[in-house]
Amino acid sequence: MNNKEAFKVFARRHPELVNHIKNGNMTWQKFYEIYDIYGEDEKAWSNYLTKPNETIVTDNISNKLKNIDMNSIQEHIKTAQKALSLVSELTTKGASNVTNAVPKVPRPINQFFED
Repeated sequence: MNNKEAFKVFARRHPELVNHIKNGNMTWQKFYEIYDIYGEDEKAWSNYLTKPNETIVTDNISNKLKNIDMNSIQEHIKTAQKALSLVSELTTKGASNVTNAVPKVPRPINQFFED
């Protein structure tokens, strides 16, 4: 694989490079030149590549959990329980009506208007 193809693979693995290009801070040509000289050396790319930080992810999750209104969730659960009990009640009533129904006798195929 030539250097150009290797750079394309590298760029696909690091989509955060696009943000620097969109901001106007860098161009693909400049990124390619860095790659051509340094390869995938972490020191050369430290200003451009972001590494996921577990503490940031944990903080985001805990902030989202803090913003959840437990009363609202409880009300939604109650509403869902009411809906399920209504559906259950309707299906059991429907099942009892079906068993009590009189079976229909099929009409002969050639009899159309009660002839």
